[in-house]
Amino acid sequence: MKLLLLTKFNSQNYIDAVKSFGHEALTECADLSEIDGLILCGGSDVHPRYYGEEINGSVGIDEERDEREIPIARACIERHIPILGICRGQQLLNAVLGGTLIQHLPNTEYHNKKGCDRYITHEVRAERGSVFARLYGETFVTNTSHHQAIDRLADGLRPTLFSSDGVIEGVEHETLPIIAVQWHPERMMLAFADDEMADGGRVFEYFFSMIEKGM
Repeated sequence: MKLLLLTKFNSQNYIDAVKSFGHEALTECADLSEIDGLILCGGSDVHPRYYGEEINGSVGIDEERDEREIPIARACIERHIPILGICRGQQLLNAVLGGTLIQHLPNTEYHNKKGCDRYITHEVRAERGSVFARLYGETFVTNTSHHQAIDRLADGLRPTLFSSDGVIEGVEHETLPIIAVQWHPERMMLAFADDEMADGGRVFEYFFSMIEKGM
């Protein structure tokens, strides 16, 4: 299958994750009818204008990236093309679907420590019966590298994964083929595999199964 990856930083990590399952990773696509799924990757803050707010804590905004990715995300949602959101990708999906973001978490140090030579980690809790509980059990450890998070949840999104301080770490859509995480599964597999963390490959494997089953 063909996956369109909307990414700017550490692109190779996402490409390697997709290719490890035998699929094709595209970073450009002129015709969305040619792809089987969309992966919204990590990166800079989404401009708060897209959820009706002024800048109040957002940093490193890449307006060119927003202007490219948001129309593609909206088009894929309209066409029911399966979407996986990763970190910024989860935040962008929430904004596109009508939700808002916390522009700067009050306890950012728990989620993102600058100057570290690797991502820090923390435990997350999955809701019973959720996709994440089925993949990993009710508690597991992920990496973490973000200072923003979902605030008002968009209609249709169901929060099913949380950190100990209540930050939404994963969502599933109630009717559309959409799943998203606040962490980086591409850095929890292959060369980044670590006994301390869960296997990030399971997220990609589940997403690909969604596509295959037409979920």
